[in-house]
Amino acid sequence: MKLKALIIEDNEQNMYMLSFLLEKNNYEVFQAFNGLDGIKVAKECSPDVILLDIQLPEMDGYQIAREFRQRNDFNHIPIIAVTSHAMVGDREKAMASGANGYIEKPIDPDNFIQKMESYFTAELLQRRN
Repeated sequence: MKLKALIIEDNEQNMYMLSFLLEKNNYEVFQAFNGLDGIKVAKECSPDVILLDIQLPEMDGYQIAREFRQRNDFNHIPIIAVTSHAMVGDREKAMASGANGYIEKPIDPDNFIQKMESYFTAELLQRRN
């Protein structure tokens, strides 16, 4: 069974790379280029995982993660911050806002899927296989 991944990312090159890697690894990919669209798409597709950029127009990734965590229908979904915010304290800030994981950009295509899946629950990993 394909897992559904929602990517919320405003950079087209990053969106392309993440989408390519996920599709190559048998994920169904949904895309949003800003936070408001990301919330809308999440309601429509019920993703199994959300990959979230932090630097986004209108709402930043911290606000989006908090929004997802306040909703009963999304508070169980793993949110992984995929971001170039790599200063001291950025990881902690992402986790405090509701992210389950944190992957720094630029991503390493050779181990991205493995890193992402390291934040999955055992149940989600079982559904993946």
